[in-house]
Amino acid sequence: MASFARVEVEVVAEVHADVGEGPHWDEQSQTLLFVDVSAGAVFRYDPSLGTTSSFTTGQEVGAVVPRRGGGLVLAVRDGIGTVSDTGEAFELVVPIEHDLLANRMNDAKCDPAGRLFAGTMAFDFTPGAAALYRVEADWSYEQVVGGLTISNGLSWSRDARQMYFIDSATQGVDLFDYDISTGAISNRRRVVNIDKALGMPDGMTIDEAGNIWVACWGGGAVRCYSPTGVQLGEVLFPVSQVSSCTFGGPELSDLYVTSAANRLSTGQLAKQPLAGATFVCSPGVAGMSAPSFGG
Repeated sequence: MASFARVEVEVVAEVHADVGEGPHWDEQSQTLLFVDVSAGAVFRYDPSLGTTSSFTTGQEVGAVVPRRGGGLVLAVRDGIGTVSDTGEAFELVVPIEHDLLANRMNDAKCDPAGRLFAGTMAFDFTPGAAALYRVEADWSYEQVVGGLTISNGLSWSRDARQMYFIDSATQGVDLFDYDISTGAISNRRRVVNIDKALGMPDGMTIDEAGNIWVACWGGGAVRCYSPTGVQLGEVLFPVSQVSSCTFGGPELSDLYVTSAANRLSTGQLAKQPLAGATFVCSPGVAGMSAPSFGG
C-alpha cells in the first residue's frame, strides 16, 4: 500500500472553521468553494491571488454548488436555497424537512446531468432520522433514500452508471446503480468498510482512475480505496477532524481538504492549531470535474 506519506500538505485557508465542509472546485472561475456549517458561512479561495472571501447565510449551510445560469445553490438548515456569487439575494427555494426542527441539510453534490442530491441529518445524530433527496433543475424534488443517520459523501463514476454514497454512521461507502436519464438509484451494496479506529467516513471524491478518496473524521487522513474496496494509500493531515475532499486546480491534480475544530478541547486545539483550516496537496493523481446545478 502506498502511504502518500511524503505528499506535502499546505494550508490554503486558515479560517478556523468550526465545521469546514463541502469543498467544490468551480472550474469556470478556477476557485474553491467551501463552507463552515456551524457559522452558516460560504468561502471562496482564489489560488491565483492567494485570497479567501466569505459571506454568511443566516443559518447552517452544509454545501455550496455553482448554478449553470449563475449564482450558487446552497444546502442550508431549512432546505435548498439560492444566492448570488457574493452572497446577495438569498432565497429558500425548496423547503426540505423545514418542519423537522431537529434536522438540517448536510452534504450535497450534483450528478453529471445537473441534478442536486442533498442529504439531511439530526443535530443530535439521531439514528434513522435522516434522508437523501434528489432535486431536479425545475426544483421538484423527492426522497430517494430514507432511514439514514448522517447523509454525507456523494460521487459518480466516470460513466455515470454508478453513484457512491456515505451514511457516516455505517462506517463505509455504499454503491448504487445509477440511471443518468432519470436520476433513479437502485441495487445498494457495500464497497468500502472503514474500521472505527481509522475514523468515521465523511466527505468523498473520485479520481479519474475510479478510485475512491474518503475523508476520515477523527482519523486525521484522507484514504484512497480501489473500486473494490482495497485501501491503496492515505494522506495524513496535522488535524484529526478531516471532513471532506475534492480535486481542483487547472489540471484537477490538487486535492483540497477541509477540516473542523468542532468540540475539540482546549488541550486538543493546542496540539492542533490548524484545526478548521482548508488544505491542499498533490497526491500524483487527477480527479474529475464537479458538475454545477442545472436549475
